[in-house]
Formats: sequence, structure tokens, C-alpha cells
Amino acid sequence: MRRLVTLLRPVRRAVLARRRLLAALLAAVAVATGLHAASAAPPAEVPVVVAAHDLPSGAVLTVGDVRTVGFDPASVPEGAVTDPAGRTLAAPLRAGEPLTDVRLVGPALTDGYPGLVAVPVRLPDAGMAGLLAVGDRIDLVAADPQGAAATVVATGVPVLALPDSPSAEAATGLTGRLVVVGAEPAEVTRLADAAVRSFLTYAFAD
Repeated sequence: MRRLVTLLRPVRRAVLARRRLLAALLAAVAVATGLHAASAAPPAEVPVVVAAHDLPSGAVLTVGDVRTVGFDPASVPEGAVTDPAGRTLAAPLRAGEPLTDVRLVGPALTDGYPGLVAVPVRLPDAGMAGLLAVGDRIDLVAADPQGAAATVVATGVPVLALPDSPSAEAATGLTGRLVVVGAEPAEVTRLADAAVRSFLTYAFAD
């Protein structure tokens, strides 16, 4: 132990003799580190359009409904929309949620449903349509007002969007509610004919 103390004594004397120089050196390092941190460029950001406030399904977007927020490039969602003004929301959107193509009424609604096309149909009973949620699968049934037997015109179609809202219905003067479903191309003509000639209803698919 004495030998260790003896060996360290010159080192201690050398440190004490140069303590002012060491203190100045450490201070300079601290200042340089602080200046580097202050002058470092901020992280790269990508502008992304998000909802400025809670928005209901069927809302026709205006400039005041959205705002631009900086996102880390790695967190930018696929299909981000840069100019959504005038587009119609396919489903409700919370404040701060990014606007993407699958949130708007349009061709992108069928992403995830290969082979299907988006078809709007108007159910005459708005209350009945209000029981639906995006993602439900339904069988569409056409009932003849003249009393003929009802027929199933589409089976297991997914609900892609519920764009109508009470305000939209009042503005258009149309009754019922618009529902966008995903259908096989061969079913489109049959659905269009049934929407014009028959009373459309639905049953939840198994």
C-alpha cells in the first residue's frame, strides 16, 4: 500500500501543478460540445397533411379542415395525400390523423380487396344504413315493390365507405344513405339495375 502511495505521489503533484490548464481544457471541450449541439442541423422532416380537427364520415374537405405537420421520413404513411380539398371522407377521421388515399372516396378504397371495384349504392332506409361500419360484409338484397320475390344481388360484399352524413343528405334532398361496397365487376350491372328498380336492403354475411 505504501509503495502504491509512493508511486502515485508524483502523479498527484503533476496533476495539481497543471490543474488550471486541465480545467481550462475541460471548459473548452464543454463549450465546443455545446456549440456543436446548437449548430447541428435539425432532423429532416417531410410535410404531411393531417386533420385539423375531428371530421365525420362524408365530410367534403376544405382548406380549414386540414393542416400540415412535419413527419420523420420513416414515419410518413403510404398513400399520403397532399391536396385533399374538395375530396370526400370515406370514414371518420380524428384530429391529427394523416390524410391517406384509403381515407377518401375513390379507387384506393379497394386496396386490400384484389379483383373488386368500388360501387356506390343508396340504401333507402338511412337508419338501417347507419347500423353498418366500414369493413362489414353484407349480402345485398333487392325487394320488388310490386311484390315479386326478393333476390340476392351481391353476396359477402365489403363495406368500403359510408360517405353520406345527415348534413349531406339534407343538402342533396335525397332520401336514404349512400354506401360504397366492393363488388366483383360482373356484379356491377346487376347492382345498378337493382338500385333503380328495387328496394335495396341487406343482411350481415356470415
